[in-house]
Amino acid sequence: MGNGPIALGVDSSTQSTKVLAVDVETGEVLARGQARHTVSEGAGRETDPEVWWRALGTALAQIGPYAERADAISVGGQQHGLVVLDPVGRPLRPALLWNDVRSAPQADALVERHGAAHWARRFGSVPGTSFTVTKWAWLTEHEPETAKAAAAVRLPHDFLTERLGGAGVTDRGDASGTGWWATDTETYDEALLAEIGLDPALLPRVLGPGEAAGVTLPGLPLREGVLVGAGTGDNAAAALGLGLVPGQPALSLGTSGTVYTPATTRPTDPTGIVAGFAGGHGDWLPLACTLNCTLAVDKIAGLLSLDREAVEAGGSTVLLPFLDGERTPNLPYASGLLTGLRHDTTPGQILQAAYDGAAYALLTALDQVLAVDGTGSDEPLLLIGGGARGTAWRETVRRLSGRAVRIPVAEELVALGAAAQAAGLLTGETPQAVARRWDTTAGPSFDPVPRDDAALDRLATALADAFDVR
Repeated sequence: MGNGPIALGVDSSTQSTKVLAVDVETGEVLARGQARHTVSEGAGRETDPEVWWRALGTALAQIGPYAERADAISVGGQQHGLVVLDPVGRPLRPALLWNDVRSAPQADALVERHGAAHWARRFGSVPGTSFTVTKWAWLTEHEPETAKAAAAVRLPHDFLTERLGGAGVTDRGDASGTGWWATDTETYDEALLAEIGLDPALLPRVLGPGEAAGVTLPGLPLREGVLVGAGTGDNAAAALGLGLVPGQPALSLGTSGTVYTPATTRPTDPTGIVAGFAGGHGDWLPLACTLNCTLAVDKIAGLLSLDREAVEAGGSTVLLPFLDGERTPNLPYASGLLTGLRHDTTPGQILQAAYDGAAYALLTALDQVLAVDGTGSDEPLLLIGGGARGTAWRETVRRLSGRAVRIPVAEELVALGAAAQAAGLLTGETPQAVARRWDTTAGPSFDPVPRDDAALDRLATALADAFDVR
């Protein structure tokens, strides 16, 4: 064990909490810890925030002496989730997660009330059912007593950061996914908050890039006085972990699928395809997101009793795996669609169609994400997330995008980005400079292959015919 400074990066995702202990000087991952979460599968998607806190403690215990020696810590967390707390910081109810689609009617009403163009100009994004503002509107309608009792409203990463350092703070990256933080002024929109019945005093203070949230409190599995970073949302943290620069796109294949790149121009897309998030690095992080990605494809593989890699080429099948509604395109009430079956269709061809359907929306949004700064890019598409390790995912992305692909060897990029943010507090560097010094994008590259325009045409036609999305 070396004697240099150690940064801890936390990834509190939908499914688990992961912790990396990283050598600040070299970027070497010294230890890893992980603990699973419990997500409800009832009427909606919910998790008790205390589960995240206990999971963080378990993961920290697994890295042993590195937790005791850490000099700084930062948290990357799943975006959008609604956490409501009582006066002593205990959750009043389970958190409504980003992929809980019960607030679709409230999202529709908010967009209709003000118009999509207003939301895009003011907030940078047109709120779908994932956004926190729609979840608060749902809560006030369905559980008004809980909303009235709220003494604090937080996002998932804010909740953990506050438990570590005691301060009610967030960062601009995660705040920009709420739907009540205006990106044109970088302030909470008090008129909207009044409209939805949310006292701005209940919200956390928004920190800028490079600001610390405080230092660790006594009684934790860490030394007292360890620097606590502002943290950020999971996608912004992964962008930090890759040290991305404008025009360098990343496609993340996880529970959700996302495609994004940093931009110097503030996004204002009234179609809602491109979410205009702020970046944890400063500037902006235009992003498109799908709800149905690796879990949806794995579900289809399970229904077919196939290994997830058992795909076969050929056939005319189209499968749009909108198993939990969808965010891009905005179809919160949709279910999956399978069409084009024939006598000679094989199970492996159906599975390949599921991969194609899951990747399609992300890849069609890629050009719009890159266009925010007004320029295209020939940079290799950085493929990250759990799906990036799968041959079927990689080859599907290559075939449908026609782009070169690189698979970074670095793993757990959300936690790694949080560690880079924590390291920057110690060295005075930006997190992206830390990540570039750590060479986190190194990995095998794959040349472009001809784009499969026939498959893209089948997908576009099926989407238009079934859902009137053109």
